[in-house]
Amino acid sequence: MSVTISDLQKRVRDFRDARGWKKYHRPKDLAISLTLETAEFLEHFKWKTDHEMRTYLKSAKGREVAEELSDVLHNVLLIAEEFGIDLEREFEAKMKKNEKKYPAKA
Repeated sequence: MSVTISDLQKRVRDFRDARGWKKYHRPKDLAISLTLETAEFLEHFKWKTDHEMRTYLKSAKGREVAEELSDVLHNVLLIAEEFGIDLEREFEAKMKKNEKKYPAKA
């Protein structure tokens, strides 16, 4: 079964609405939450070399890294929902723009 970005957005929206949290999800607060979750994700990388990070990800801590990255996605999905951004369409448009700006070397 394939899950779309829209499916994920519905999931986080339903989660939020079932708990009555929409009133707390003002744009500023969502942006702050995104930054904080990103910082929690980045904290795992602090002071580690690439090799150390790969080993770290294979340990039990790898689960924590995945959870923090999922929290980042959760916040991105809520922000897109709040602003009516179609992430699937916008991502595709941005990738096309990037492909033109940074063409692959032949």
